[in-house]
Formats: sequence, structure tokens, C-alpha cells
Amino acid sequence: MQLGMVGTGRMGANLVRRLIGDGHQCVVFDRDPATLRRAQRSGAIGTTSLAALVQRLDAPRAVWVMVPHEETDATMAALAELLEAGDIAIDGGNSDFRRSAARAAELRQRRIHHLDVGTSGGIHGLERGFCLMIGGEVEPVRRLDPIFTSLAPGIAAAPRTPTARRGPRTRPTRRSTAEHGYLHCGPPGAGHFVKMVHNGIEYGLMAAYAEGFNLLAAAATNVGDEPPLPPNQPYGYDLDLASVAELWRRGSVVSSWLLDLTAAALAEDPMLETFDGHVSDSGEGRWAVQTAVALGVPVPVLSAALFSRFASQGRSQLANRLLSAMRARFGGHREPRR
Repeated sequence: MQLGMVGTGRMGANLVRRLIGDGHQCVVFDRDPATLRRAQRSGAIGTTSLAALVQRLDAPRAVWVMVPHEETDATMAALAELLEAGDIAIDGGNSDFRRSAARAAELRQRRIHHLDVGTSGGIHGLERGFCLMIGGEVEPVRRLDPIFTSLAPGIAAAPRTPTARRGPRTRPTRRSTAEHGYLHCGPPGAGHFVKMVHNGIEYGLMAAYAEGFNLLAAAATNVGDEPPLPPNQPYGYDLDLASVAELWRRGSVVSSWLLDLTAAALAEDPMLETFDGHVSDSGEGRWAVQTAVALGVPVPVLSAALFSRFASQGRSQLANRLLSAMRARFGGHREPRR
């Protein structure tokens, strides 16, 4: 099958390479000539403009846009001027689900289909496959099934979940593709909505691992302000964090791919001295918390994980200094300068 790809950075390039490896033809465009050349060396057909990309594709066309979400609207608007009725525009980035739904309605006026495809897999997706969360109309989703099948991890990527029969089906249902690693989640916006929640959960999982290992590291000595627990001795558990991570990967209920990555990082750099601890936050975490507030749904873990990222960016320094100042004013406590 033929697919156009706009944006061949880390994610876009691996999508292209995986598709080409499974026999598909990819026509690509990227504003960076060096990035474009790398995609061409992988077997893609390179073009020097959006217009040239559209011209190289056979109608009805399918064009996948994989650019930063702040560039998506402008890219989609330019692409809409070039596509024709029956073509499919795919947003595979991390766009706000509300904007995705609105963009689909705008393109529908031109009889152009829009799919929002939340794409998870990171830099390892080339080998592992990409988990795809798809929103849009049924017909274009079915039309691109060969593309999604090639990109997704496939049914062998995880053990099958046992299911129990609960009596005969009351109505026929289409076979779910979830076991293969891709799913048509619903109408326009649904794919990016599911990806938004996915990324909010990701924040929480990462924060839990980070806090847990930080606690393990602190147990080497009594590092708190309070006296140590009886018998009035430091904890003294000088734990090998890399070994604990390796241990938990095997048989533990907290094992996961994120723990696999954690173990690899600790094995390479036991005290993580090559990192400064500044953790960026992308839009999805904020949107997830904002949506939870709008729906009245409690998400304390997701919220705390988001605020923890803000703190890592130095946004709590004044608050911490003010806490010290208040303690000094009401109790005479003087914090040691570090």
C-alpha cells in the first residue's frame, strides 16, 4: 500500500522504516534536508514540498502528518488545500482531542477524511511495533487496515488475556483488533482522547517508580529532619538500585516495560549522574488533568505526577523558600543553607 509521511523525525522515520520493511511504499517530506536524506536511504521516496508529496501519491491518497502538535494545525491547513475529495489526512502526533474533532469537521466540508491516531512506542517502535489508538469514520479506518496492521506489534507481542463466556452474544460484533495492537476507538477525536489518558497514566507510572527508587536510595542513611526510628540508628540499607530493578523485573507485580527501561538506565549509570532531573511535560498530561476537572473525575495520582514535573523544572523554588521563612518566623527554625 502507498502512504505519504510528513515529518520524518525520530517517530516519523521509524514509522516509515517499519512500513517499508513490510512491503509498503512511502513518499515523504521533511523541511530538514538531512532528515529527508536519512529517510530516503531507508527506501522512501523523498519530495521537497507538500505539493510535490501529494503529486507523487495515487488517488485516493493517504497522508500521515507526524510533526510537533504546535505545528499540526498549520501543516494540516496547508495539506487540506492540496488534497482532494476521498483523500485521508492522518494526524499521528499528540494533538488535543477537541482540536482533532473540530479539524475532522472542517475537512469533512471538503469531503476529505481525517483520522486522529494516537501513536505510542517511542524510539523502540521500529522493532517492537507501535500501539495505535484511532479516531475517525469507519470507512477510512478500514481502508488503511493494512497500514495499521504493519505498524502495530501484532498478536504475539503479549500473552492473550483469558476470557470467560457470559452466554450467547445478543448481536453480532466486528472482530476487535485490540489484540493486534491497534484499535478504532470511536469517532473523530476518540483516538487522541485515549492517547491523552494513556499519557496521563504514563506520568503516574513514571512518578511511582521514581519516588520508590528515591526512597530506596535515601535508606542508606537517615536523611530526614526527624530522629531515626528505634533503636536510634540510621537505616543503613545501602541498596544496589540496579540490582533491585533487575530483581523486580522477574516475577514482581510491578514489572513492566518502563521498569525494563529503568533497569537499563541504572545499570549504565547507577546514580544517574548524566541527568539533571529537569523533566519536561508535554500537553497530554495537562489536558488529561483539565479534562478530569471538567468531568468531575478524581485523578489524584495523575495530578500529583504532573505537578511533580512542574517542581522538577524549578517552579517551586520560591514556595520552598517561603516555607522556610514561615518556619523561621513562627518557630525560630533556621534551615541549613545547601
